[in-house]
Amino acid sequence: MFVGLDVGGTNTDAVLMDGAELLNKIKVSTTSDVTAGLVAALEQLLRGIDANAISGVMLGTTHFTNALLEQKGLSQTAVVRLCLPATQLLPPLVDWPNDLKNAIGGFTYMVEGGHEFDGREISPLNFDELKRISNDMRRKGIESVAVTGVFSPVNPTHEQQAFDFFQEELPHIDVTLSHENGRVGILERENAATLNACLRSVGRQSICSIKEAMSLLGLKAKLYLSQNDGTLMDETFAARLPVLAISSGPTNSMRGAAYLSGLKDCIVVDVGGTTTDVGALVNGFPREASLAVNIAGVRTNFRMPDVQSIALGGGSIVYPEEMRIGPESVGFELNNRALVFGGDTITTTDVAAVVGLVRFENSNQLTSLDPSICQKWIDLIKYNIEELVDRMKLNTGPVPVVLVGGGNIIVTEDLKGASEVKRPEHGEVANAIGAAIAQIGGQVEKVFSLDKIDRLQAVEEIKSEAMRRAVTAGARMDTVEVVEIDEIPLTYLPGNVTLIRAKAVGDLYSSSGTTPDL
Repeated sequence: MFVGLDVGGTNTDAVLMDGAELLNKIKVSTTSDVTAGLVAALEQLLRGIDANAISGVMLGTTHFTNALLEQKGLSQTAVVRLCLPATQLLPPLVDWPNDLKNAIGGFTYMVEGGHEFDGREISPLNFDELKRISNDMRRKGIESVAVTGVFSPVNPTHEQQAFDFFQEELPHIDVTLSHENGRVGILERENAATLNACLRSVGRQSICSIKEAMSLLGLKAKLYLSQNDGTLMDETFAARLPVLAISSGPTNSMRGAAYLSGLKDCIVVDVGGTTTDVGALVNGFPREASLAVNIAGVRTNFRMPDVQSIALGGGSIVYPEEMRIGPESVGFELNNRALVFGGDTITTTDVAAVVGLVRFENSNQLTSLDPSICQKWIDLIKYNIEELVDRMKLNTGPVPVVLVGGGNIIVTEDLKGASEVKRPEHGEVANAIGAAIAQIGGQVEKVFSLDKIDRLQAVEEIKSEAMRRAVTAGARMDTVEVVEIDEIPLTYLPGNVTLIRAKAVGDLYSSSGTTPDL
């Protein structure tokens, strides 16, 4: 049996699944002490269940995103770029917000090294300079370092040599290599590596807290964290690359929506208590953003789901005098502050109850609300959702839409632009289900000069590397398969140059020996 958990700003959702069968589900309010909230959720979910029967715990968490936004617990980080004499015009962290740069220390170094697009050296790696840098980092109390080589996704040799050097000279610091979590494009890849480096200590602390919660309940199962591509990584991999967990919440919801609705290609509308996230499923997995993505004001190019979000949810506050909804939300205080629960704040949940979209026992609290005005609010919510769906569509034709999330009760099913609207059973915990049924994934991309290597050989090399990364992340080798392969000719570079990208996924064992069929 597997446990799926998702910690949101309003609710913490948990499900217990035996293979493809949902055995139990709960939804509790998120607390300020996330670990205590997880313990409470797990206690309710597993009441009467033998802890030894649990094979794995899968978690989607906002710990890492919150750490960046709040700038708390971040490691003092150095950025080492292997590049000289190239790339001097735009130094490391050149485009970072000053407050975040200061929060991580903002230490940067540039040294001889790096490669051309075809794998040739720009210059040999300068170990004497690395020695000077390591001494300087020791004096400054650096805790983590991000190493970025020019075109390291093509040839990672210099990054790997720098890793070995720093591990020997400074064995107490964490080292992140940019080719492991970023794509071609040095500034964005360097930024992604730096974000990962400054999150390393947060990652260890978060995983330790989660493991402590599991230990208190006698759970000895393996812990997995959701990645932002809809797959899982084990705790060791997550501690090394915590940045890959950013934005995993929407991907969990989309994967859960695919499982619950039976649709592999559709638009998913996930309405929570505070926000609504809309994304597209392609062959059962979230469509990835093709452009650079900003995280906490930092431009990155590592894989991220293509998601549109607005501040609209079941806890959003309605302001009749100002004729607006939100962006403020009562969040996890919904059960105390909403009118329908005896509070004094008008929320979208109250409005939905007045027009009959949902029913509560305490509906007598809503007599002060005018049904005709409430219908106008519902129409406004519908309009905003339709706008988001239209932004996610790749053509003007109608597409299937799936409504999930605890706040989906505020959305009507007569959405323009939808060929059909599904509101699947258990959709309110789709995010936790998505975590529980996720597969282990591995993804890689490299640039090849096809004048120097046969195209089929290059494709096979990329596919093998993607499968190896999936196994490293915790997948069963006998189930790993390549599910995506892309080839993009880089016509702006000299020679027959192509970027090849591959994604592989594999299964985990469940107690029943089966995994859900998506």
